[in-house]
Amino acid sequence: MNAFEIKDVKKSYPGFELDLDLALPQGCILGLIGENGAGKSTTIKLLLGMLKPDAGSIRVLDRAVDDAFAPVREEIGVVLDEPAYPECLTAKQVGSIMADIYHNWDGAAYARLLEKLNVPSDKKFKDFSRGMKMKLSIAVALAHRAKLLVLDEPTSGLDPVVRDEVVELFSEFTRDENCSVLISSHIVSDLEKLCDYVAFLHKGKLLLCEEKDKLLEQYGLVLCTKEQLETLPVTAVADSLSSFFGVTALIRREDAPEDLAVIPVGLEDLFVTMIKGVEK
Repeated sequence: MNAFEIKDVKKSYPGFELDLDLALPQGCILGLIGENGAGKSTTIKLLLGMLKPDAGSIRVLDRAVDDAFAPVREEIGVVLDEPAYPECLTAKQVGSIMADIYHNWDGAAYARLLEKLNVPSDKKFKDFSRGMKMKLSIAVALAHRAKLLVLDEPTSGLDPVVRDEVVELFSEFTRDENCSVLISSHIVSDLEKLCDYVAFLHKGKLLLCEEKDKLLEQYGLVLCTKEQLETLPVTAVADSLSSFFGVTALIRREDAPEDLAVIPVGLEDLFVTMIKGVEK
């Protein structure tokens, strides 16, 4: 079963249209990568029922996202880019309120998460730093036994040590094969550590969705001259960028000559090269 399925979904705004087919296998982590305005937040809002698609269908945890979707939200943990709780509340008071909202709220787990993430229980939300607000939101998302986490820039504002701790928490979450994660982030290094699958969005279109390890094995980078580029098989060159210093080519390893010096590519370089190739 898939944790969610987005089929033939379209959502239009003036100057922008999302046109998307995307699915997340249950028990896996999918990283959503795209520049600002690519459609990541729109995708997340559609999944959560905060927006209605103009066309197409969306299912989350095997339930249609429609007017009868409310009970399913109990099983979704959400961290949005801008956490918002009443400024007068403390983390302890937030926990008391959530206990009345979620039937599966685990107060002991919430207390452990606050301690692990170093979130003060008696400090008011208005006095929290951005990083502390994100950590509180993560603790809430993980404390009600959700089956799907939907995370929009959850590591934004966190220092590298805490980011590693949070990434490990998300990884532990999917050790239960019934639990899945969708995570959108500009910090691609976090996604590279965490994700089973990655999806590249650009201007509302899905450029690709692939297993991360397979993707990184499939592609590499070659630094060469224009003349050297022209000697390579056409099928081997996925994209190329020219600069004053020469050419950076994105290569499909299986079609490249065996003696070609290919540099391993990371997700960020792969995405940037693909986007610039599309723009070119």
